[in-house]
Amino acid sequence: MEQFMGKWKLTKSENFEEYMKAIGVGFASRQMANLAKPSLVFSEGDGGLISMKSTTTFKTVEIKFRLGEEFGEITADDRQAKSTMSLLNGKLIQSQTWEGKTTTIEREIQDGKLIAKCIMGDAVSLRTYERED
Repeated sequence: MEQFMGKWKLTKSENFEEYMKAIGVGFASRQMANLAKPSLVFSEGDGGLISMKSTTTFKTVEIKFRLGEEFGEITADDRQAKSTMSLLNGKLIQSQTWEGKTTTIEREIQDGKLIAKCIMGDAVSLRTYERED
């Protein structure tokens, strides 16, 4: 997990609109999300609990998790979901389920950048974050 720790800023977003439609985000929320440039902060707390905090001018969402343990979360678009985070071949993989649906978000470091691949059926979005000082 060490490679993910620290603060990241969104610098590029591809096909996010289609991904948001696929997971059921409403029009107004999609418009706001497309304008947002979130900062993402990974940190580790007591007992190995990992925090991932996403901050925009509109909203702050934080999840705390242990690898391999399911946890409940309220997503940025207010879905109540169950998620599990795992580390596989250097990728942080989040499996998120709600109302019988499942989406996967794969995060990995490539060339010093954090790439988040958001997958829902045929809709795939790539979001690129660069490290902030």
